[in-house]
Amino acid sequence: MSTRADRLTWSRNDALVAVGAAAVDLTGFAFDTQFEGAPLAVTSAFFVVASALPLLARRRHPVVVLAAVLLLGAVANLAGSMSSHFGLTPAVALYSVAVARRPAVVAGAALATVPLTSMGQDGRLFGSGAGVAANAGATFLVVVTGLLVKRWQRETEANRVLLAERAVAEERRRIARELHDIVAHHITTMQLMAGGARANLAHDPEAAREALVTLEGSGRMALSEMRQLLDVLRAGEEPETVPPAPQPGAADLDRIVTESRLAGMETEFTVRGAVRPLPPTVGLTVFRVVQEALTNARKHAGDARAHVRLTYRPDEVTVEVRDDGPGSGSGGGTAPARPLGHGGYGLIGMRERVALQGGTLEAAPLDEGGFRVAARLPVAAGAGAADGEEATR
Repeated sequence: MSTRADRLTWSRNDALVAVGAAAVDLTGFAFDTQFEGAPLAVTSAFFVVASALPLLARRRHPVVVLAAVLLLGAVANLAGSMSSHFGLTPAVALYSVAVARRPAVVAGAALATVPLTSMGQDGRLFGSGAGVAANAGATFLVVVTGLLVKRWQRETEANRVLLAERAVAEERRRIARELHDIVAHHITTMQLMAGGARANLAHDPEAAREALVTLEGSGRMALSEMRQLLDVLRAGEEPETVPPAPQPGAADLDRIVTESRLAGMETEFTVRGAVRPLPPTVGLTVFRVVQEALTNARKHAGDARAHVRLTYRPDEVTVEVRDDGPGSGSGGGTAPARPLGHGGYGLIGMRERVALQGGTLEAAPLDEGGFRVAARLPVAAGAGAADGEEATR
């Protein structure tokens, strides 16, 4: 549906340009006639003002506007036999052609501008040699300026497109990290839940039923989060009628800790400090760090225990996940070193998430065995409690 602005052939800025060009050229014409001691020719003054009116449409029809300006200017020159000059009106019209049209059209417009702006000057049909040379120089300067501005506009547009493409690529990277975190965590949990249900099906049906219920919920959650992320890729489609579910945060850590326990890894969860709401991006980062760290622990730590500790401080929040599984420190025995995830989105994705929030991440094996992941995220100062206040779940 077109708007009123779309239907207009000229804008307020175009009107200001036309009025300004007419005023400048009329002032110059008046000074020329006074300097030469000749009476002010009303007919020439009228055509000087009229030649600026086509500038209203210079953006949509620059070539036609230039032709009209040159013809009206030539009539004004022939009617008044003005001295050699190159007015602001033809300069603006020629500049508009140089910015908007191909080089061949610009060259033709420049070749037509020089003789038409020289007609009738100094009482001659095509003016004096000095006048023609001056108009040719002015034409050259206007064309060069227009071409330079056109080049600058193209470079600016190319940079804008490049920045937009980079933003899209970064968004796709973010989606890839989100999908990795979701799939790795939920699929690992579902695999372990299925194995636990199968092992307990004969002698402990209640435990098997609880594992299957958790498996079902984990699968449903994975599908919901994946669908929410993939909706970001649907550009240009109809808007969603149902608002997406909120992103998980620090308040959802209980859920993934419970899933870790049901998957067979003994997991302790400790919160220190006064619990307070976190910014959504910080809360999501805390959630994903714990999710990825517990997933890696279940994959690589074997029969181990994990401890998740979330600490609220006045100006930051820290989260630490450590396990006592195999490590590669000096005291860790002969167990193989745990993979650090250099080839995938695991720890690299965690580092990127934390860095985007202005925080730091440490991920390394412990000397006494096991592995530790710790993230420190700055948060605006708020209400806090003494460091000794602690709750264990």
